[in-house]
Amino acid sequence: MKISEWIESNRSMFVELSNEIWGYAELGYKEVQSSKTLEDALEENGFKIERGLAEIPTAFVASYGNSDGPVIGILGEYDALPGLSQDCVPYRKPLDNGMPGHGCGHNLLGVAGLAACMAVKQAIDSGEVKGMIKYFGCPAEEGGAGKAFMANAGVFDGVDICLTWHPDTFNGTLYANFLAIYCATFKFHGKTAHAAADPFNGRSALDAVELMNVGVNFLREHMIPDARVHYVVTKGGVAPNVVPDEAESYYFVRAPRTDQLDSLFERIKNVAKGAALMTGTEVDIKVITGMSNMLPNETINDVLQAKLHEVGAPKFTEDEHAFARELSKSIPADSLATSAYVYGLDSKAVAALKDTVLFEDILPPFKTEIVLPGSTDVGDVSWVAPTGQIITTCWALGSPGHSWQIVAQGKMGIGQRGMLYAGKVMAVSALEFMQNKKLREQAMQEFKQKRAAANYVSPIPAGTKPPLNI
Repeated sequence: MKISEWIESNRSMFVELSNEIWGYAELGYKEVQSSKTLEDALEENGFKIERGLAEIPTAFVASYGNSDGPVIGILGEYDALPGLSQDCVPYRKPLDNGMPGHGCGHNLLGVAGLAACMAVKQAIDSGEVKGMIKYFGCPAEEGGAGKAFMANAGVFDGVDICLTWHPDTFNGTLYANFLAIYCATFKFHGKTAHAAADPFNGRSALDAVELMNVGVNFLREHMIPDARVHYVVTKGGVAPNVVPDEAESYYFVRAPRTDQLDSLFERIKNVAKGAALMTGTEVDIKVITGMSNMLPNETINDVLQAKLHEVGAPKFTEDEHAFARELSKSIPADSLATSAYVYGLDSKAVAALKDTVLFEDILPPFKTEIVLPGSTDVGDVSWVAPTGQIITTCWALGSPGHSWQIVAQGKMGIGQRGMLYAGKVMAVSALEFMQNKKLREQAMQEFKQKRAAANYVSPIPAGTKPPLNI
């Protein structure tokens, strides 16, 4: 039996696992039940489990095979997002207001990788291939940079080829890059006073936060166009009539390369110091996490692209199309058009999709210098081991990222078909790399050449611990 057929024959097991994790909907570094569910399933199928890696209780590696052949790694994620609780219906209906939901499809992401690893195990057991398959259980992708901490701890060392995927609205291969990022807090310390009786004796930490935000917003004109800066005020005081002696903001700072990121971050730190000077306060700056930009590997991506066609994109049922049509009523009309450039689609291609709600084709390779306007801790893995990534259709076209619409599609046929497709493609790709030494060597040579041309330094400062209570 082909390993893609083996995955299909075990569809119910993988669907049940993804639904179980969808129900847990645990935030980053808190994925206790989700990680255990995956660990238990892999252990029951003969995988050796290493738990609590990189000082992260919910990080693990499951290994099968032996070291007398290539080592292929497949990444899995399973963290949810805050405030996105949603039932599996095509209209807004929270299951529990304010609670988390899988608004990025990581319940699917984690299980597809598991399915691929279990399928490759069948090929190892039959003697078809030699080597080792590893499932990397990676927590806290959503801002927690779990993989970056794991990479710093050497968890991915010794892997010959690493494969991953992400749920999306299209089927294709990610040749593009992502933004490097710093996630940092700026905590200002002032002096409290009565805001009416003697404000002149106070030194407002909140004033400092607001002045910093104003300064950063004026700085935007002088940043490179691909840079991104976002912030929230996480502490602003306790009462209007009390001058706040403590206030804090939380910033995400992004740029295409780590050297550009470092330069921009230094300027933002100087803005914070200036705000402290203006208000007679002091500021503590703390980097919580960081993620690198990607080091794309065209050799791996070309194999993944070929396997997308070899397996063949799934077709959705009429019920699934109906669900998507109903859900699409809540999606802004221009949602697809504004994001089309990420996929290499021009206005003509977008117009051709006007009446399409679920994409059932495969995008052609989009080899571009465009940097995607997001960040991922897969980037840090790609600097340690040659890494490739695909996307598959799990959501209706135009579905906004990190939304209730994505949660709704994560526990029904649309998301599940995309999940199984991804698992099959990664499984047959892993098999190809295990059997083809020349391809592995080509991917490694490309990796070494690209890495040598850049100075990789982890954006996480030395000694920084995983922010388990982020």
